[in-house]
Amino acid sequence: MERQNIFTILARDGHARRGRLSTAHGTVETPVFMPVGTVGSVKAVCPADLKDVGAQIILGNTYHLYLRPGDELVARRGGLHRFMRWDGPILTDSGGFQVFSLNELRRLGEEGVEFRSHLDGSRHLFTPEKVVSIQRNLGSDVMMVLDECPPGGSDRDYVARSLGLTTRWARRCREAYPAGAGEQHLFGIVQGGIYEDLREESLAQLAGIGFEGYALGGLSVGEKKADMYRILAHMGPRLPENAPRYLMGVGTPLDIVTGIENGIDMFDCVLPTRNARNGTLYTSQGKVNIKRAEFREDDSPLDPACSCYTCRTFSRAYLRHLYVAKEILSFRLNTIHNLRYFLDLTARARTAIEAGTMAALKAEIAAAYPEDGA
Repeated sequence: MERQNIFTILARDGHARRGRLSTAHGTVETPVFMPVGTVGSVKAVCPADLKDVGAQIILGNTYHLYLRPGDELVARRGGLHRFMRWDGPILTDSGGFQVFSLNELRRLGEEGVEFRSHLDGSRHLFTPEKVVSIQRNLGSDVMMVLDECPPGGSDRDYVARSLGLTTRWARRCREAYPAGAGEQHLFGIVQGGIYEDLREESLAQLAGIGFEGYALGGLSVGEKKADMYRILAHMGPRLPENAPRYLMGVGTPLDIVTGIENGIDMFDCVLPTRNARNGTLYTSQGKVNIKRAEFREDDSPLDPACSCYTCRTFSRAYLRHLYVAKEILSFRLNTIHNLRYFLDLTARARTAIEAGTMAALKAEIAAAYPEDGA
């Protein structure tokens, strides 16, 4: 049985697309930013906060949820949506990036990847079939195939061999979950490092298998920013036209608008939540380091252009006080604001695409965050 098209394009501005993704837990308006909830929780905020800041879809991680609390435990409680009390769509990463970042704790082979848990050193094996099984237990709306993510400095020969393995694993994932087998969507991951021809080869192989969506993986993993943008510009518009396009683990505000400009629909990154906990906040005027002494007696809101709970309610002086005092509330208020900024950014992109003003939005973001394009 073939699955009906799950993605509709509503407007265009150059390569930029304004679209709509259908899932079992609701419709997602794209371009979209997905807050990262690695272990079934977006750090420092609850589902009500996520709804308030405008989150449509969030991300969980197969590797971490498999190790703790265990995908079978989650399945017995009705799946990840019910377990964490989030009723919107969820995308789960396959865990490939986490496994391959373990370096000395893992061993790669045709069957899959054997690794030691970073928690207790216990041995585990991720096969393509196992990764699909875990994600089916979690009940996510979008599942990712198992792939190998070569480091940014990998040579061409290694990347080419890795690409072949990723394709074979992707085919096994598709066989484990055929198109139309259920309500979950399965996305393929295009690899190929910083080599345009290898990226095209990877895409052709994945398109031949057939997936509901396609992701660009293996970017922002140590390569130069110029190389990332070059691959993004080359591959973004080449990804299948009638399927959602996802740029994995990227990035800064300028990265996101550059991705949108090149036809990307979906983004995730830990940057807004991690930096919130480090006191770095994103505003319409650029980054604010809230720990700086200059904010000690600043009674103005963090960002006058922002309508989030943090900016509506508290002063920069209070936010600085919370951070310096190491109050837990600092994490929550900073995270609420940063997430709202990133979610507003993609909402503004949707409006800009409809109006044909995407270039003006990119120029505005580049002016506020010039260091991000380095």
